[in-house]
Amino acid sequence: MQSEIPIHLIEPDAREAAIGQEPPATANWVRAAGFKADFGEALLLPDTLGAVSAVWIGRGSSEMRRRKRFVLGGFAKSAPAGQYRIATELPPDEALEAALGWHLGRYRFTRYKSAGAAREAELAAPDGVDPDRLDALVQGSILARDLINTPAADMGPDGLEAAARALAEAEGAAISVVSGGELQQGFPLIHTVGQAAARAPRLIDLTWGRGPKVTLVGKGVCFDTGGLNLKPGGSMALMKKDMGGAANILALAHMVMARRLPVRLRVLIPAVENAVSGSAMRPGDVLTSRKGLTVEVNNTDAEGRLVLADALALACEEAPELLIDFATLTGAARVALGPELPPFYTDDDALAADLAEGARALSDPLWRLPLWPGYEAEIEPDIADLDNAPPGGMAGSITAALFLKRFVEGPAWVHADIYGWVPKPLPGRPKGGECQAARAAFHMLEKRYG
Repeated sequence: MQSEIPIHLIEPDAREAAIGQEPPATANWVRAAGFKADFGEALLLPDTLGAVSAVWIGRGSSEMRRRKRFVLGGFAKSAPAGQYRIATELPPDEALEAALGWHLGRYRFTRYKSAGAAREAELAAPDGVDPDRLDALVQGSILARDLINTPAADMGPDGLEAAARALAEAEGAAISVVSGGELQQGFPLIHTVGQAAARAPRLIDLTWGRGPKVTLVGKGVCFDTGGLNLKPGGSMALMKKDMGGAANILALAHMVMARRLPVRLRVLIPAVENAVSGSAMRPGDVLTSRKGLTVEVNNTDAEGRLVLADALALACEEAPELLIDFATLTGAARVALGPELPPFYTDDDALAADLAEGARALSDPLWRLPLWPGYEAEIEPDIADLDNAPPGGMAGSITAALFLKRFVEGPAWVHADIYGWVPKPLPGRPKGGECQAARAAFHMLEKRYG
C-alpha cells in the first residue's frame, strides 16, 4: 500500500527553523529552490530515489492569509499522483479550509473534453474534520459548478428539471413540476417571462424530510437574452450562468439532505429562458402576479425578480419558518462588491449574524447590505403597484431586493444576489461556474437545526 505523502504548511517566520530540522541534503534542496513560504507556494521534497517524500506549502504572512483563501488550492490543481495528508497541526476551521481548498482546486469540468483523466491525487480528511461533512460540502459545490458550466443547449428548463429530479431520486425526495396552462393560471409572471422560448417554462417543486419548514428558492433563468430589451453580445456571453441561483440552491439542498438535517425542506425553482419571439413580453406591459400585485415591465431584462416573485409568493402560502433565495440578479451587485463578495439582504439581525458566521467558517464570503426603506418609492410606478426596473439604475441591487420583499409575508427571509462565476482563476477556484452562498447558508442551517 502506498504511504501517504505529508504536506507541511510553512509560515515565512518559521521557514529557517523548518529548514534547520531537515537533513543537510534536504536543507540544501530547499535553499537552492528559493522557497520563501509565500501563500500557496509549493515545493516537492524528493527522497533518495527521486520520489516525492513530502510537500512544503507556504502559508504566507498573516496579512496574506487575511486576503486570500484555499492555501492548498493551487498545489492541488497540479499535484503529482499519490495519497496526501496534512502533517501540520491546524485548528479545525483552518484544517477544513485547507481541505476544501484541495478538493475545490482539483475540480475539472470535463463533460465536453476528449483529453485523458487528471492524475489521481487524494487528500485524507485532516484531523478534526468530519469526512462525511467535508464530502457533502465538496459534492454540493461541484454540483453547482457543473450545472452552471453546462451550456444552455444542454441546461435549459428541461435540463434543470432533470438535474432536480436526479437529486430528488438520489436523496429520496418528492418532486413535482407545474407547466402549461396550470403555470399560466397559477404563476403568471413565470409563464410570461418564459412564454417566448422554444423550451417551455416550468416551476420545479421538491420536498424532503420532516421538521421545521425551510424553503429554498433559486432563480432558474437558463439563458437570458434580455428579451426585447436585447443585451449586447458581450453582455450575453455568460448568460448560461443566469441559472446560478438555482444551481446553488440545489447545491444547498444536497448538503442539507446528505447530512440529514432535521428539517422539512422545500425547493422551488422557476425554470425559464428569457427569449425573443412574437410572444415575448414588452416594455410597458403590466402583469398581475400570483400574489395579486401588478408589475409594470419597464425592462424585459429585469426578468429574474419576476420569476422569483411568483415562487416566493407560493413559498409563503404554507408559512415556512425560514425562506432563503439565491439569484444572479443584478449587475449593480457586481459594481458594488465585485465577483467574489455577494451581498445578502435580511431584516432579521440574528439570521444575518448566523449567515455571516457561516460565510467566515466555510470560506464562502458574503456581505450584508440594507433593505433601505428610503428607496421603496423607486419601485412604485404611477401605473401599477410595482416597477421591475426603476429608472436611473442607482442602488440597483437594493431596489431589486426591495421588490422581492413585497412578495414575502411571514417567514424570516434572506436574499443573496450572487454572481456564480469566477472570471479569472484563483486558488481553489478555476475559471467558470462557482458555488456561492450555499456553504454559508448550510452552516447557518446546521447551527439552527443540526
